[in-house]
Amino acid sequence: MFSINSKIGKWGLLISGLVLVGLYMFYDPAVAGFFPACPFHSLTGLQCPGCGSQRAIHHLLNFDVVTAFQHNGLLVVSIPYILLGLTFDRFTQPSERLLRWRKFFFGRIAIFLILTLIILFWIFRNF
Repeated sequence: MFSINSKIGKWGLLISGLVLVGLYMFYDPAVAGFFPACPFHSLTGLQCPGCGSQRAIHHLLNFDVVTAFQHNGLLVVSIPYILLGLTFDRFTQPSERLLRWRKFFFGRIAIFLILTLIILFWIFRNF
């Protein structure tokens, strides 16, 4: 098995990522039949917090932010937060100040606030 730290693993991850970006950029998940459907929506007819994410990613990759937001606004507004988390993870020896900011944005209280936001989004998008 290849680890991500090996050159083959890194190249494989990069190529896989580029293939996925290409698929989502050039094929609309609303039209193309090979994208997976949401099992929660298929069983209940209700939308989960992730419903519309594939269509939103397609529209974001084609620079249509408004339509992406209409499909899944939570995904669109969470992208800067996710990028912030990935940036924090790049620091191998963070300063005390950076650790405080990291705890503020990704600590226990932040996690509960985000969970509450996701649950509220889940509830209100089905009205």
